[in-house]
Amino acid sequence: MAYELHYWPTIQGRGEFVRLALEAAGAPYIDVARGDEDSGQGTPAMLRFLQDETLTHPPFAPPFLKDGHQVVGQTAAILHYLAPTLKLVARSDYARVWTHQIQLTIADMVTEAHDTHHPIAIGLYYEDQTAEALRRAKEFCGARMPKYMQWFESIVVRNPAGPRHLVGGKLSYADVSLFQLVEGLRYAFPKAAAKVLAKTPGVVNLHDRVAALPKVAAYLRSERRIPFNEQGIFRRYPELDIR
Repeated sequence: MAYELHYWPTIQGRGEFVRLALEAAGAPYIDVARGDEDSGQGTPAMLRFLQDETLTHPPFAPPFLKDGHQVVGQTAAILHYLAPTLKLVARSDYARVWTHQIQLTIADMVTEAHDTHHPIAIGLYYEDQTAEALRRAKEFCGARMPKYMQWFESIVVRNPAGPRHLVGGKLSYADVSLFQLVEGLRYAFPKAAAKVLAKTPGVVNLHDRVAALPKVAAYLRSERRIPFNEQGIFRRYPELDIR
C-alpha cells in the first residue's frame, strides 16, 4: 500500500523533507494534493481531511501522512515514524533519539529561515514587514546561520563511524534533511550561504553525497521535484542576502 502524503501542491516547504526521504528509500507514495481532483485527490481532498470534525486526532496543518488508518502530522514526527520501515535510521534507541534530535534542530533552523521574510506575522505580506525582515535577516545571516552550520559540521566530524553521515555508518533521514536545508539556504541566501558553507566542508561533502545517490538524483531531475519559489519557506529576496 502506498503512503499518502498531504502537502501544498506548488511549494517544496516542509513537505519536501518527507518527499525526499520517501524518494531516497524508493518507497511508493501518493502526493495527494498534486493529484487529479476528478479521481478524488487534489487540494480539496487534503482540505476535507483537515476539516473532518469526526477525527479524534486531527493534524494541525500539512504536511501529514496517512499510512492506512494511521495519521501522522509534523515533519519531524512523520520522519521518525517512517524511518524504521524505510531503513533510514539505525536500530538502537540511542541512534533513533539522536537522529530525531538532529531533525528537530534542522526544523528550528528552517523556521528561522522562514522568519527572515515573515518576522511579524504569516498573515501579512512580505512587503508589509520589510524593515523588520531586513533586521531579522541580518541576524540570521550573520549569527544564526553560522552557529547552526558549525554545529552540523561538528557532529559530522565527531561521528564515531566516520564523517560520511550524521549518525552511524549508513544513510539516515537526517542526512537527507540536511541536504535539503543546504539546498534551501543556497537558493534563498546564495552569498551568505557560500560564505558560511566555505567553513563547513563536512556538511558540503555530505550534501554532495546525498545529491549523488541514484534515487535522489533521479528525483531531483524529475518533474516531481517542485522548483524553489517565492511562496515557500526558502525565498530569494536579494536584499535579505547579507554577507
